[in-house]
Amino acid sequence: MEKPYVLGLDMGGTNSVLGIVDARGHVLARTSIKTQQYPKIKDYINALYAEAEKIVEPVGGFELFRGIGAGVPNGNYYTGAIQGAMNLPWGPYVPFAELMTERFGLPCKITNDANAAAMGEMTYGAAKGMKNFIMITLGTGVGSGIVIDGKVVYGHDGFAGELGHTSVSYDKDARQCNCGKKGCLEAYCSATGVARTAKEIVSSSKKKTLLRNLDVDNITSKDVFDAAEQGDEVAKEIFDYTGTILGRKLADFVEFSAPEAIILFGGLTKSGHWILDPVIKALNENVLALWRDKVKVMFSDLKEADAAVLGASALAWE
Repeated sequence: MEKPYVLGLDMGGTNSVLGIVDARGHVLARTSIKTQQYPKIKDYINALYAEAEKIVEPVGGFELFRGIGAGVPNGNYYTGAIQGAMNLPWGPYVPFAELMTERFGLPCKITNDANAAAMGEMTYGAAKGMKNFIMITLGTGVGSGIVIDGKVVYGHDGFAGELGHTSVSYDKDARQCNCGKKGCLEAYCSATGVARTAKEIVSSSKKKTLLRNLDVDNITSKDVFDAAEQGDEVAKEIFDYTGTILGRKLADFVEFSAPEAIILFGGLTKSGHWILDPVIKALNENVLALWRDKVKVMFSDLKEADAAVLGASALAWE
């Protein structure tokens, strides 16, 4: 009998979401663990297995599963390894697919988490029917999946598309990124980057803002959104600053691959028009006239966990 299910794993820098997916692309059940809670990779995988059992047993057990597809930071589609992931605690090289297969007893394939999100969006979401688009994930970091002519771009070594680590500043005082470089897009336009901007403004200026009522070291992008919703001008300024940087960089990406659309995904997109409006404005002000007002910029229309879970699960059907 054809095995009817696969597991899809969306590993983020903060949370890891595991879902059961059927052949029609329905996420039947999901569970999650905290990624950073496990300083050793085998402890992480053991915890993931324990959580998986809770959702797998009610549908008949692991013997009904064809395999596992995983979207992971710096996941190499070719080797099955996580290599040089800055936001994970497990060292420079983790043979992740091999370790998952060993523990779960199922074949495992991996790809970059943003590539997985792009695959999910192309198959089930806002990019359905598109053959040329760019997926940008705005979470703990900034990830990207580039689709050209209907295929995810991996490059010769499996790591193509690290757009979050392209530079937006070459100034000697540019922000330090976890990758070791300074001035990366990720350092400014991730959810973490928004929090850093808020901290800098609150600490270095006397501007009146609701954010002063919070512990400056623990301000989050959600706090900035809440303040913007209440009419806070500093919070609006933070989103304008962030969106302008992102929009300018997206203009460069458009000139590289001429996408039909750029799809934004991840926690920061919950900020809605506060982030989207300055992104679109800056993109169209900085792109060649050839593409001005032609490239759609939109949010993912899949549930937050679903795009990457579904995209990752597609690997297991291959």
